[in-house]
Amino acid sequence: MANFASQLSSEIEQILPMVEATYKDIHQHPELSMQEVRTSGIVAQKLRDAGFVVTEHVGKTGVVGLLKNGEGPDVMMRADMDALPMRESTGVPYASTATGVNKNGETVPVCHSCGHDLHTSWLLGAATVMSKARQTWQGTLMVVFQPAEETAEGSQAMLDDGMMDRFPKPDVILGQHLFQYRAGSVAYRAGQILTSADSLQVRFFGKGAHGAMPQNSIDPVVMAASAVMRLQTIASREVAPQESVVVTIGEFHAGTAENIIPAEAEIKLNVRTTNEAVRNHVLEAINRICIAEAHASNAPKDPEFETINNYPLTVNDADVTKKVSEAFRSYFGERARETQPEGASEDFSRFGRAWKVPYMFWFVGGTAPEKYDQAIRDGTYLQLPGPHSPFWAPVLHPTIETGIETLLTAGGVWLAK
Repeated sequence: MANFASQLSSEIEQILPMVEATYKDIHQHPELSMQEVRTSGIVAQKLRDAGFVVTEHVGKTGVVGLLKNGEGPDVMMRADMDALPMRESTGVPYASTATGVNKNGETVPVCHSCGHDLHTSWLLGAATVMSKARQTWQGTLMVVFQPAEETAEGSQAMLDDGMMDRFPKPDVILGQHLFQYRAGSVAYRAGQILTSADSLQVRFFGKGAHGAMPQNSIDPVVMAASAVMRLQTIASREVAPQESVVVTIGEFHAGTAENIIPAEAEIKLNVRTTNEAVRNHVLEAINRICIAEAHASNAPKDPEFETINNYPLTVNDADVTKKVSEAFRSYFGERARETQPEGASEDFSRFGRAWKVPYMFWFVGGTAPEKYDQAIRDGTYLQLPGPHSPFWAPVLHPTIETGIETLLTAGGVWLAK
């Protein structure tokens, strides 16, 4: 079973032109979260062409494809489809010049700087190969193309749309992400591999006044600024040094003129943790500190808290990881390696959590080997462009091949005859 992808080498070779063309097409036509109409249309058509039973509009723009090939395990593979509201600066011939309209009605540049275009293309490639090579496997393959990973909406939207009732419960759920590791490599680990993330908006209320008459005010700027400073003590004074915690205040908004003390101030913050108990403590501490600062300033009312988004921890199942990593090492040799947890977050694990099914998530490298090797020699690896960088342009080959091979290798652990 570990050599399943090896059996399919000719089928992989045949579909590479289609996968590359699809990748470049989606890259040039990126779509914002929950707006992936064109992308999901491409996905649905290619799945139908490959013989899948296709359901569209799952969670608004999600697509689910089913291919039943006799009795056997049910394997789910997932890819995400949305792009980011940012301008591309890669200079590649197929670079995005697209714009989109965000939820606030603003026109923004849009590009695929996180690799979801490649995730989608990889999974379409693997699905097509599986359809062409049905004599080599048995069971049911479910491919899930998810919207809105970037806003943490997509997986929950699909689940809320009755996904668990409408489709068979998988035996295992598999997913992967492009990363700035060496192209052609695959990196994995058992247990926690990605952090949880919580983004919050906190609105402080004061009393506006003339800047020359501060005694008539209750200054929400001082209130919010004091909270910003004290929030940093959560990591330094309330959490053990052995734990990983990041509290970032990314936005601070208040006022309309320099000589007016405003009535409100607003901050937006992001929290990253690797432990559920620590996460709960940090979120409670944010509430406590912000409310306490409001009370210290004699605010007319407590702050308002709004959750912008949240991502659960991604914790790979030990047994699944053992089986898949053995298959990876058998197929990829030294190109497969264990990695440390990364600081990023994903909503992929919501599927496994909801279904109570074991899952595994891994990384596929996309940096040109010569650039990666030089960066390692120079000690400049951390400066390499990666996800969410406007300069992130994965080298096409062997990255395209590797992402298809990883899906087939992992899926073959359960499905190969």
